[in-house]
Amino acid sequence: YAPSQQFEEAGPTSSIWRAYLDESLIYDTNMLGNQRGQVNILLVFAGLFSAIMSAFIAQSAGNLQPDYVKLSAVLLFDQINIQLVLASGISPDRITTSGADPTTHFTPDPLDSWVNGLWFSSLTLSLATALFAVLADGWYCHYLSPIAGNPQVRARTRHLRYTGLLDWRVSTLIGILPLMLHLSLFLFSIGLVLSLLP
Repeated sequence: YAPSQQFEEAGPTSSIWRAYLDESLIYDTNMLGNQRGQVNILLVFAGLFSAIMSAFIAQSAGNLQPDYVKLSAVLLFDQINIQLVLASGISPDRITTSGADPTTHFTPDPLDSWVNGLWFSSLTLSLATALFAVLADGWYCHYLSPIAGNPQVRARTRHLRYTGLLDWRVSTLIGILPLMLHLSLFLFSIGLVLSLLP
């Protein structure tokens, strides 16, 4: 670096700012390179896992509602039996029906409720992981974006961005993302085991 002119050592174009920017670029590249790669891997995995979870939930969520097709078939069968009995001249008192009542309150099987609760929780965690990964990638893109101005302005702006990353504890948030995804996988696994029970 060329030495600064006398009394310009802290001026806007001083070599100290260029040295700071060069050193900070090396530091930032090392710091963010690994974390950004980790975030991208988590984002891809969370997206794929969420798609798979959605397929499982779409199949199992039907167990939380009454089977209206089966109920309609039973009621239709009862109506046909009633008409056949009445047409043959048998007394209406002797008519037997299935006893299906469409107005009764449906209560899902507790096991189905647990499985769906675990899978919805797993999907929520997986989607939250994807959301935070996208936000972190946006923070990193903004952090590494070029800064206009003289070396002093660029150094101050870079330092402001760096203190912002520290204040918002972005590295800690990135460290939590794999834990969230692991918890999501754990909840899914428990739900899968419960769904396979007889």
